[in-house]
Amino acid sequence: MCKAMEDMRNEAARENALQLAKDMLALNKLSYDEIAKVTGLTVDEIK
Repeated sequence: MCKAMEDMRNEAARENALQLAKDMLALNKLSYDEIAKVTGLTVDEIK
């Protein structure tokens, strides 16, 4: 059960990071590299 909860938490955190990256991209002020540093996502995930 603990593993399932951890997996759910990790997936929720990843989804939040992806949404944050989308919002940052919409501003057209940051590069992919800058967004990757803030969100912890890879440049490929952001693209």
